[in-house]
Amino acid sequence: MHSLSTDRSVRWLNKVPEITLSFWVIKIMSTTVGETGADFLAVNAGWGQGLTRTVMAALLAAALCLQLRSRRYTPWMYWLTVVLVSVVGTQITDWLTDGLGISLYLSTALFAVALAAIFCVWHRVEHSLSIHSIVTRRRELFYWSAILCTFALGTAAGDLATEALGLGFTWGALAFGALIGATYAAWRLGGPAVLTFWLAYILTRPFGAALGDLLTQAKTYGGLGMGAMTTSALFLTVIVLLVGMAQYSQSAARPSAVIAK
Repeated sequence: MHSLSTDRSVRWLNKVPEITLSFWVIKIMSTTVGETGADFLAVNAGWGQGLTRTVMAALLAAALCLQLRSRRYTPWMYWLTVVLVSVVGTQITDWLTDGLGISLYLSTALFAVALAAIFCVWHRVEHSLSIHSIVTRRRELFYWSAILCTFALGTAAGDLATEALGLGFTWGALAFGALIGATYAAWRLGGPAVLTFWLAYILTRPFGAALGDLLTQAKTYGGLGMGAMTTSALFLTVIVLLVGMAQYSQSAARPSAVIAK
């Protein structure tokens, strides 16, 4: 019985990737793809907001089902879910802002409160917010709920900074990049690992959104004019390459845990 529990815990621990430089590169690019991909499908591809939201929500539900049913961390499955969460998180904020007319100040505050509530309940129930202890289905559900909320919050906060507060895309990207750098410095100086991780995770979303707008928007609007299709294709290619390398490394590695008899 003890051997079976140990094996099950090891496989659950593998459901979340290690926090490496590659993790943050893919995360930032995923946030940018969420911003540019949603715009491309809704505007350039002519899907419209309604169809884009419906299709992306269905794909996210399917990816989450696969992710939750899996008994170990699978790079392509995990990062596919993150990319889809990024797209859906962007669409949730856009729907509130453009569809319902809710101000970015209010939506940012609402998502911040929602995320704080998720963290409070998660910690109260599980006594930890560490991503290194996602060892049960319930903790994984808390984890993905928090991830979706961070993307929606990050989108709202990024739009608030670059549009409502008038920072623009360049200064917005620089500002959020500086905050990420300060968070990293705090961690290096001995700051709480769990707190600094989640702060960085939240901040990479508005950074990626501002970066996406900077790359895609026309030069007359302060962007570089690369376009949503080119930017999405470029970043998706890099994501696929990095995830492919992670998938290959995992497949080539030998199992690290041996069940005691």
